[in-house]
Amino acid sequence: MHIHVSGKQIDLSDALKHRVTMHLGNIADRYFEQALEANVTFSKARSFFTCDINVHAGRGLTLRGEGEASDAHGAFDDAAEHIARRLRRYRRRVQTHSRASARIQQPEIGRSYILQPADIQESPRNTLESAPSEGPYATIIAEQPTEIAFLSVSEAVMRLDLADRNLLVFRNSVSRQINIIYRRDDGNIGWIEPNGPIN
Repeated sequence: MHIHVSGKQIDLSDALKHRVTMHLGNIADRYFEQALEANVTFSKARSFFTCDINVHAGRGLTLRGEGEASDAHGAFDDAAEHIARRLRRYRRRVQTHSRASARIQQPEIGRSYILQPADIQESPRNTLESAPSEGPYATIIAEQPTEIAFLSVSEAVMRLDLADRNLLVFRNSVSRQINIIYRRDDGNIGWIEPNGPIN
């Protein structure tokens, strides 16, 4: 597995880089037959260090952990523990996914856009009638291809949790419909599935 360790406006010691490489290598060997790459980024915010770990563990499988502490080693330990906790929760399913990745149906490719809100100048009377009836309300500032994988709902929840994401769009492997799962404000997972036309 290729592991890239970097610091944002901070210098990292060789000892820290070696420790990160060895620890993530051990995690990859324990849970995955062939993990692809990991990016570990350290930064400093006022009086504490932060560490962001992103591991691309296989086709469609990403793990993410964040940590903070008074030193860089502690921040890495915190982030690595977040990943390890999630991996322990999904251990059997992650290993099954790793072995079955060659048989997984190819994902669809969609487009993902990042929008920047347009500057809307407020008039003295802010009414619905005064709002423009058409036209763009945001500017596209980035676009990239995005995979829409064929997954069961439980696999989608696993991927959402491992990647520490708030939203995942996927094609349900049972119904073949586009579904969305998302992390609710109360910590639970929401699931949106089309139910056909409403009469």
